[in-house]
Amino acid sequence: MSAGRTLNVLVTGGSGPSGIAAARALQQAGFTVFTVGSDGPRIEAAAAEAGSGVTPLVCDLASLADVRALRASVAGMAGSVDGVIHLVGGWRGAKGITDQSDEDWEFLERGAITTLRNVTRVFYDDLEASDTGRFAMVSSTAVGKPTAAVASYVAAKAAAEAWTLAVADGFHRGQSGHQQEGPNRENPVQHSAAVIFVVKALVDARMRAKSPERTFPGFTDVEELAAAAVGLFASPAAELNGRRLLLSR
Repeated sequence: MSAGRTLNVLVTGGSGPSGIAAARALQQAGFTVFTVGSDGPRIEAAAAEAGSGVTPLVCDLASLADVRALRASVAGMAGSVDGVIHLVGGWRGAKGITDQSDEDWEFLERGAITTLRNVTRVFYDDLEASDTGRFAMVSSTAVGKPTAAVASYVAAKAAAEAWTLAVADGFHRGQSGHQQEGPNRENPVQHSAAVIFVVKALVDARMRAKSPERTFPGFTDVEELAAAAVGLFASPAAELNGRRLLLSR
């Protein structure tokens, strides 16, 4: 964490179990946390569950104008954003290729791609300027081995991954010419990073309680995802930028 100030982190998709866990872990680690959802009562309840210091904000992340207004609101309250943990997603499946519906594709494109494009475009300058800028999204191991039943889902996730890697390239190109002061001034400074967390699926305490007989093999607990999000800010950007970080077991 930067010396002398508290970092501001935005958790998008904050109403779900992973958003609550991430917001709680970040707040407990000393960050100023804003958690974002599209439904007012849900995001307020989620923020209260995450911790009294977490600020809930309502935004339709699929609307570029609304995301710009979100940035203005955060800037008015706390200044620029140092991190975005993007947890917006959703899942749709089918039996095969021919029954992949347009409705499912539109849902996945909106949730997995459009929200990510809007958030990164609007907050890119903040993250690029921060001395500890971090962006993270969550993807699926299914992207590496697509099946017919989840064609729309993996295509949307693959597109979101490609966009995130392009963000990482932007950080690298924008910062590779910045020079350190002192004896290592010839080495470029990389201070912002975009990463992809890769999971098979996520599990939380409520899911375990609902199905105590299940072992959820290969699933990643939302608390593990939250810890990984916190850990991004303690790891050098040059070691993180553009990486796919596997969290599945």
